[in-house]
Amino acid sequence: MKSILVRLIMLGLFSIVAIALFLPSTPVSRALPAFWNDNIPKITLGLDLQGGMHLVLDVDKDKAVESYTQRLVNSIESELRSKNIPYRYVKRKGLSEMTVGYFDANTRLQITDVIKDEAQGFTESGTEGKEITYSLSEDEVKRIKDWAHSQALETIRNRIDKFGVAEPLIHKQGKSEIVIQLPGLKDTQRAINLIGKTAVLEFRLVDESMTPMKAAAEGVPPGSEILYKIEKSVDGGPPVKVPYLIKKDVILSGSSLSDARVAFDQQFNEPYVSLTFDSTGAKIFERVTTENVDRRFAIVLDGNVHSAPVIREAIAGGRAQISGGFTRDEAVDLAIVLRAGALPAPVKIIQNVTVGPTLGADSIRAGLRAAALGGTLVLLFMIVYYKGSGLVADFAIFLNMIMLLGAMAWIHATLTLPGIAGMILTIGMGVDSNVLIFERIKEELKGGHTPRSAINSGYDRAWWTIVDSHVTTLITAMVLFQFGSGPIKGFAVTLSLGILTNLFTSLVGTKVAFDIQSEKMKLKKLSI
Repeated sequence: MKSILVRLIMLGLFSIVAIALFLPSTPVSRALPAFWNDNIPKITLGLDLQGGMHLVLDVDKDKAVESYTQRLVNSIESELRSKNIPYRYVKRKGLSEMTVGYFDANTRLQITDVIKDEAQGFTESGTEGKEITYSLSEDEVKRIKDWAHSQALETIRNRIDKFGVAEPLIHKQGKSEIVIQLPGLKDTQRAINLIGKTAVLEFRLVDESMTPMKAAAEGVPPGSEILYKIEKSVDGGPPVKVPYLIKKDVILSGSSLSDARVAFDQQFNEPYVSLTFDSTGAKIFERVTTENVDRRFAIVLDGNVHSAPVIREAIAGGRAQISGGFTRDEAVDLAIVLRAGALPAPVKIIQNVTVGPTLGADSIRAGLRAAALGGTLVLLFMIVYYKGSGLVADFAIFLNMIMLLGAMAWIHATLTLPGIAGMILTIGMGVDSNVLIFERIKEELKGGHTPRSAINSGYDRAWWTIVDSHVTTLITAMVLFQFGSGPIKGFAVTLSLGILTNLFTSLVGTKVAFDIQSEKMKLKKLSI
């Protein structure tokens, strides 16, 4: 009798905990106390149930290798100039090669030493005339591509987290793809703009040795390039591209930022993005503004000049700002991407599916109807076929569903339409377990055993069959979770939790009910 009491306490305790965990995820949550509702994790609805956006992005890994090579080329060129080492040219060739032109054997030796120090990933791959070709190794190229894929994933995750989407699903797919699911999202175009923005921020000096028009006609001076600022047309026509002659040397980049946030101009109440540099960036910014008073300092974002203000005085404190006719949302999004960091390579949207909330509501109704209809038919069958024992089985299935929902809330699971299918399958497995036990008990009763002996023998003989079927199904669910996509994972999670709770309710919940009948109530005939 002591064993029965312990099992009853366990069943009651687990059921109460499950109900306490599950209730905040239901409409009843509005009537719950704030401390209960706010501190308990909730089951969230997946993309297929509440609507939202499904994106598949392709990361341009080749561009990441090209950008890495170009940065090394720029670094080597700057180092050669700073050390006054004569050279003919330093150019990128293809994705992962660099060519260096030299004058004589002495300068070649000096250039080689600089490259060994500044670009250790390069190895000499050929010589022709007074030109050396350096190449990145295959292992280095693979490392850069893998890093670009992983870094793009983390950068996008950081942006989405700051954007405020609840329970996003972001993961790698294939060799270069990233899958993003944003449940409940309404402003899809804004999210696309935020996710796909490369956000490479650079601060460079304006080359004022000649006008951009003269540079375009006569040739761009070495170490400079022509970039454009996109300005809105005054008469409402198409945007106007204004050329600027910009130095190639990057004084500061977005990697030197410690913060970026939206502020408002006190005079015109217009939003702008306030930038704060880290300690190293602040020192560089102060030195550059001190040495270049009355010169223009260009802010370049994703290859376009955003603004080119004149430096009126030295700027200490490591603060700057980006302004220029932003709406509040545009300023917020720019601050988000600058804080989250630049993407290591451009991304291209190869699939964009928007699921409306109406479809989600229809899916919920259809899933609940299917679950209610299937569950009701199963429960009625158990009562009709197994009589009083069928009621015990139905009670165990009811406990199983309560504990399953409580477990899903506890692990903060996302409920998807395949997840509802997993719940229905859990009901079926619960019935299957009880059928195995009941049929064994009926065999024992036909053999002349007492109800108590038949119950114990039925559970003992069905035990390993039930465990075996549940373990094999659990292994299958684990494989689905490991290798499946979002909806498949939702099905696997629900099924796995359902298997574990079903083992408990089938082997403990129904057994205690039969033990009460045979030991406490001393029934001489079992209704089965």
